[in-house]
Amino acid sequence: MPQIGWLEILSIAIIAILVLGPKEFPIALKKIGSFIGKVKGTLSNFQKEISSITKDVNLEKEIIPEKKNKEKIKKNG
Repeated sequence: MPQIGWLEILSIAIIAILVLGPKEFPIALKKIGSFIGKVKGTLSNFQKEISSITKDVNLEKEIIPEKKNKEKIKKNG
């Protein structure tokens, strides 16, 4: 993943101030920050859902063979 240094960040900030103007720049930063926060929250929720689903699937894989083994023991026992 590419790394961004301070010089690049400063360059982007100066260009953004020139393009947007000093009054609109803080508003744009706030909107960008809230968008990034929403994206992170959505990705976090998605990751939690995937984790819970995989845990459920793993539990089913462990439970089903145990039930079959118990049934075989009862039949053979």
